[in-house]
This record gives sequence, structure tokens and C-alpha cells, in this order.
Amino acid sequence: MLHHGDPVPARFRPAARLRGEETRKRILCAALRVFAAEGYDGASTRTLARAAGVNLPAIQYYFGNKEGLYRAVIDHISETVEERIAPVMQQIGEAVSAGQTSRRRLLELLCRMMDAFVALVTDQTSADWESRALFFARAEIEPQIALDALHRRVLRQVVEPCALLVGMLTGQPPDAEQTLIRTVALIGQVSVFCNRKAHQVLDWQELDERRVRAIQTVVREHTRAIFGKLNGAAP
Repeated sequence: MLHHGDPVPARFRPAARLRGEETRKRILCAALRVFAAEGYDGASTRTLARAAGVNLPAIQYYFGNKEGLYRAVIDHISETVEERIAPVMQQIGEAVSAGQTSRRRLLELLCRMMDAFVALVTDQTSADWESRALFFARAEIEPQIALDALHRRVLRQVVEPCALLVGMLTGQPPDAEQTLIRTVALIGQVSVFCNRKAHQVLDWQELDERRVRAIQTVVREHTRAIFGKLNGAAP
């Protein structure tokens, strides 16, 4: 029983908890924009707080410090990638576990993975898509230790499943150098569309559904052409 003056348990403060979750999300979204635009070193805690519309202690309360906020942004991006790729990863896992998977099925799964990756990197329906793309671009050149976690998770979520399929299609181990070279080259034809220069060459102001499908079609054609010729097998 509660008495006058007793602190109110958290379960009796749903409105306060909801406000706290909203504040945390607002800081996270603002931090993604700032880190993408300014980089880790260029983003001050004052700038981060101002962008989120909060005071400096709020960042410390929810994330500890700037590095903690940066890691939270990376976790947020990684979770988004995992959510989008998970259905295809499950299909790949089921096919591999079943054994004796046909070449046609393996190639279709690889194409589906490429479809999902294209949809992920070209998704402009999310308000933060441009910041995510820029953040990924910075991740390639900025030597932040915290980015190792992002690289590891993308490796696990995208590269490893693709390398597994590429290895099975070419009769090579998934960790063989040639397998990994082919896998990185395959993924690279998709990740190039994160680059503004690619959009400028194509004179695209935005990526609508028709253009995304066009990219997916070309990537599928390339994938089928490559693995249809390897080992003299037809796709």
C-alpha cells in the first residue's frame, strides 16, 4: 500500500515512461543526423543536444556520454539492417540445413539477398535514409573503434550469408579468398547506390519504386550472368 510521501513506482508512471522513451528516440534520431553530417570528432555534445532539443544532462542520463550515444546509433542502424535482411537469412538457413539444395534454388536465394540489400540501401521511405547512407559512407573512412561493431554486424548479416551461397555455387569454402572477393564485388554493385555521385550520373533526384525495381533487375541479371557462367552451369 502506498502512503502519502512514498515514491510512486515506475509502473504507475506510464506517461513519464512514455515521455522518456520519446525523448530517447528523439536524441537518437538527431544524433544519427549530426554524426552523419559532422562525423564523430566533429559532433560536440552541445551540438547533439541542440539538434535533439534537449539539455546536455539528458544525453548523459540516457546514453552516458557521446561515445555511448554513438554506439546506440550504431546499434539502431544494425537492428534496422537485421530486421530487413532477416527473412532472407532465414530462408538461406533453412535451405542449407535441408541439404542437397539445387543450384537454381541457391542462385534464387542469392538474388533475393541482393533484392533485400538493394531495398535496404535505397529505401527513401524512412525519414533518416539519407543520414544512414552518409553514416555508412563515413564508416568506410573514419577509424572509430566503435564502428567495428557495425562492421561485424553487417559482416554477419549480409556478407556471410552471401559468401555461403557464393561458395556453394562455386564449390569453394565460404571463407576462401576467391569466394570473399566474389562476394565483396557482388555486394559492391549494390552499395554504390548509397553514393550521391551515382544519383548524379543517373540524374535521379529521388529513388522511387520504379527505380528501385530497375536496380534490382539489373543486379539480378548480373548475378545470374556471373554464376550461370561459372563452372559451365546454367542458372
